[in-house]
Amino acid sequence: MKSTIAFSIFALAALGAQGQPAGVGTAPNPAATPRVDQREANQQRRIEQGEKSGQLTPREASRLEREQGRIDRAEDRAKADGKVTARERGHLDNMQDRASRDIRREKHDGQRDLNHDGRKDRPRVARP
Repeated sequence: MKSTIAFSIFALAALGAQGQPAGVGTAPNPAATPRVDQREANQQRRIEQGEKSGQLTPREASRLEREQGRIDRAEDRAKADGKVTARERGHLDNMQDRASRDIRREKHDGQRDLNHDGRKDRPRVARP
């Protein structure tokens, strides 16, 4: 009888340790920035789409790419000490908000490179 109870306790303890899904009972990584990474990927996709469609000139796209690089370096600096504070997350959010506005502004400013020759296309003027 004692061995049956001992075996049952041992089996339950083993199941409890192995039956938990990964991440349950563990503290979240204080240096993780999944929201920042997702926004960065979305903005990168928007820049690439703008290049392909001709809405962004090569110069505009490279400027926006440099801005994304600055955000990436700021994220690396925030993670360097092993923890991203609320203030650092706020700073990264502000940088990404600004970058998002810049992407929208550049894509809708009327400068085009529809033939992908690396130069801005001239606007067509209607002749009377």
